[in-house]
Amino acid sequence: MTSHHQIERRLSRQIRVGRVAIGGGAPIAVQTMTNTDTEDVAATVAQIRAAVKSGADIVRVSVPTLAAAKAFGEIKKEVGYVPLVADIHFNYKCALAAAEAGADCLRINPGNIGSDKKVSEVVACARHHGVPIRIGVNAGSLEAELQEKYGEPNADALVESALRHIEILKRHNFEDFKVSLKASEVFLTVFAYRKLARLIDQPLHLGITEAGGLRAGAVKSSIGLGMLLADGIGDTIRVSLAADPVEEVKVGWDILKSLHLRSRGINLVACPSCSRQNFDVIKAVTELESRFDEVDEPLDLAVIGCVVNGPGEAREAAIGVAGGYPNSIYVDGKIQHKAHNAELVDVLEKLVREKLAQRRAERAAAVDRNAEDAETAHS
Repeated sequence: MTSHHQIERRLSRQIRVGRVAIGGGAPIAVQTMTNTDTEDVAATVAQIRAAVKSGADIVRVSVPTLAAAKAFGEIKKEVGYVPLVADIHFNYKCALAAAEAGADCLRINPGNIGSDKKVSEVVACARHHGVPIRIGVNAGSLEAELQEKYGEPNADALVESALRHIEILKRHNFEDFKVSLKASEVFLTVFAYRKLARLIDQPLHLGITEAGGLRAGAVKSSIGLGMLLADGIGDTIRVSLAADPVEEVKVGWDILKSLHLRSRGINLVACPSCSRQNFDVIKAVTELESRFDEVDEPLDLAVIGCVVNGPGEAREAAIGVAGGYPNSIYVDGKIQHKAHNAELVDVLEKLVREKLAQRRAERAAAVDRNAEDAETAHS
């Protein structure tokens, strides 16, 4: 494969959200948020499981009431292995209840929950449970005096708002927090994060808020998050879409994969298809994507419809097909099979699964060899 540009990441202090490390060079985590009624435990658990299956590292759950906090505790018992963030607004008692119920992180703005006594209680509770806090500043809910001071939400207003909340936590000697500065405008968001990234060393949670529906929201998030990630800014991301949380997770992974920041699942390289194609590329790709939905091991698969770019791309991938009469299938850079259109998808699926099984066997053998070597060194 061609050598990839390495993004140099901003070094941030590390915090832990359950079993997932955030910042300090840890892989960039992909988050989503449930949109079920939290009090509907079964529906929320099902949605969390679906998101995790698609690759979510962390899931956020809204806890607007004490009844929701109680349900949150039941949800956490069902999916104990999943790091869950409790989303709290205004009511500090919900924060205390969620932390008691097993939340792995509290998303709460200390400036919005009232008196210093309340803040002290939340911080003491978070400290006691070893739970970090996420400060989430949003252009849509800036403090009234900042709106007045700046006239409209801009990057300086977002950063000043964040610094007020940060100041409160620092006053309580609490350093285990991450910050997000979300706006629905791409440049506003990007400029705010760039500014804050120079001022604090805590990890940053990236997102373009209210980005829109599936397509427009994916595009907007990819551009905004892409600009920041390419700058090395960002330790965890959420793609906000008016869509199923599973779609948010998939887009998040596609963003990270395209920047070579993480790899997961089948990386499908496909041509856009034209009249030169020898098989229906779009149909084949859609079919392959759905068949490999559950695969989380990385593998490059190239599906190219003709002999113009086909051989070059197919040779570079672990497995590739170049359209022809019949189609040529490459494995590790060499033509090893020919397949007619009717059997093409089945043959590619079989070869990919064999390749993944072979890699797993090789990894297992290497682990055994290392164990034997260690054994020999001991004796």
